[in-house]
Amino acid sequence: MMSPLHQAALNHPDAIAIEGRHEAIDPSITTGNKTCNNTCTTTRVSYAQLSGLVHCVAQQLQSQGVKHGDIVACLSHNNIEMICLYWACIDAGWIFLPLSPRLADVQINQLIKRFDLQWLWTDNVSRKTAIEIANWLDIELPQKVDQLINQAVEISPHQASNIILTSGSSGTPKAAVHCLTNHLSSAKGAATFIALAPSDAWLLSLPLFHIGGLAIIHRCTLAGACIVLRDPALTLAEQLTSSHITHVSLVPTQAIQILRQHPAAFTNISALLLGGGVIEPALIDALQHLHINAYTSYGMTEMSSQITTAKANLLGHHGCPLPSRQLRLKDGLIWVKGECLFLGYLTDQGLSLPLDEQGWFCTHDKGQLDLEGQLSILGRMDNMFICGGENIHPEQLEAVLLTHPNVAQAIVFAIDDIIFGHLPAAIIDYCVADNNTNAIGLETVNAKAADLNGVNIDNINLQLSQLVESTLARFKRPRQFFGWPKDIVSSGLKVPRKSIINAIQTQIDAAKTAS
Repeated sequence: MMSPLHQAALNHPDAIAIEGRHEAIDPSITTGNKTCNNTCTTTRVSYAQLSGLVHCVAQQLQSQGVKHGDIVACLSHNNIEMICLYWACIDAGWIFLPLSPRLADVQINQLIKRFDLQWLWTDNVSRKTAIEIANWLDIELPQKVDQLINQAVEISPHQASNIILTSGSSGTPKAAVHCLTNHLSSAKGAATFIALAPSDAWLLSLPLFHIGGLAIIHRCTLAGACIVLRDPALTLAEQLTSSHITHVSLVPTQAIQILRQHPAAFTNISALLLGGGVIEPALIDALQHLHINAYTSYGMTEMSSQITTAKANLLGHHGCPLPSRQLRLKDGLIWVKGECLFLGYLTDQGLSLPLDEQGWFCTHDKGQLDLEGQLSILGRMDNMFICGGENIHPEQLEAVLLTHPNVAQAIVFAIDDIIFGHLPAAIIDYCVADNNTNAIGLETVNAKAADLNGVNIDNINLQLSQLVESTLARFKRPRQFFGWPKDIVSSGLKVPRKSIINAIQTQIDAAKTAS
C-alpha cells in the first residue's frame, strides 16, 4: 500500500497538513507576520509539500547509512522535522523511536545500550556532548519544497514501524512495538465517534513519544486535517483562543488549568478528548455547564491509544469498545484484542507478546460493564492491596483526595501493618487555594503552589481523613500522610507513581533504621 501521508497528498494536495511556528521552509508556504527572534514565523505546510519534505528526509538519512529495519531514535519536542522523520521511517522501513527530552543523558545512554541503538537525531545540539551514540543523524529541511508525491514507494503496513516506551506498572520502561496497521485501525475506529474533516485542525498537545501524540498524527492524516503544533510562546489557553483549532486532546490536569484560567478558550472547540488520568466529576460538571463537547476515553499504549470512548458523563463510564477493538472482563480484569493490539514488547530475545490461548491481552486494569456494555475503570490490579481482608483500590481514594482545594496531586499506597496486613497512606502535593471559587465550581489554585506559608498541613490532613470517611468508608482513610518528593521528575505525561512511592518508602525505612 501507499503511505497514508502520500495518499493524503493525492487526495488533499492543497489542504494544510501542519501549522506551527518554525523557521521559514519556503516563502510560498509562510503566512502571517508573527515573528520569533526575527527568524521564526507561522508556517503552513500543505499535504503535497509535506509529501515532498518526507521524501527529502528519507533520502538524507539513506545517504547517511540508515538501512531497512534499523531503529531511528529521536530526541526532540514536537516539530515539523520530527513529523517528517516519522513518515520517512514509514517509507524506508525504519523503526521510529521517539524519546522524551526530559530523560537525563545517563538514561538515554542506558537505552542506547539496552536496545543497541546506532542512530539518533536531536534538535538540541547541547545534548550531543554526553550522549554516547554511534551515529548522529542530520536533518535539513530544504528551503524550497518540491511536491514529489509521485515518487512515493509502496510500504508494508504490518512490519514494525515504531517503538513507544511505556513504564507501565513496573517503573522500568517497556518498549511497545507497533505497526502501521495498528495505528490506522485505531484512527479509523476513533473517527466513527469523533468526526474529523479536512477543514478541521487538531492541536498536537501531546508529545510524539506518547501514544496519544502519534494517534493525533494518524487521525489527521487519514482525514486530511491540519496538525497544529504547540506554540511554546503561548499558554494552551492562549493558543486555543488565537488559532483555528477544532479538536484537542488533554489530560485532566490541563483541562482543569484552562477552565480555571480562561474557560472561554474552549468556545470554538468541536471536540475535547480527555484521557490519561483520573477525571473528577467536578471537571465533567464544569464542561457540561459551559456546553463544551467533551469526550472521555479508556486507552493504553499497547492498544494504540483509544479502546473505548464516550461523551463526558457523570456516570463515570467511558463507553463501549470502538471498531477494531474487542474487550471482555475476566475475574474483574479487563482483557482486550483486535487490530489495534501492538506487535509486542521488544526484549533481548526479540518481540514478546503475552496473550492467553484465545489471543487476549490482559491490561491489569480492574473494570466493570453496565447493562449496556459501557466500561467503568476501577483501578490498576497491581496497585490494589488488601487491608484487613478488604480490597483497597488507590485510584478510588485518590479521586476523593483530589477534590480538596489544597491538593494538587495525590498517590495512595500500602504501608505494612502487623494487625491489618496493610494500611493506606497518602502522598500529597499540597497547594495554596483561594477562599473563593469561580463560576463553574472549580477551586482556583494559586500558581505558586510551592509557597505553603500559612498553610496548616496537619489541619489539611485531618480534613482529608474526614473527607474519605464521609465519602467512602472509615477503614479506607489514609493512616499517614507524606509530602510530595520534589526531586522526582516525570519524563512523560503520567505521574511516575512507582518512583514517588519508592522515594517515600526509602524515607520510611530510613526513619525505622534511625529509631
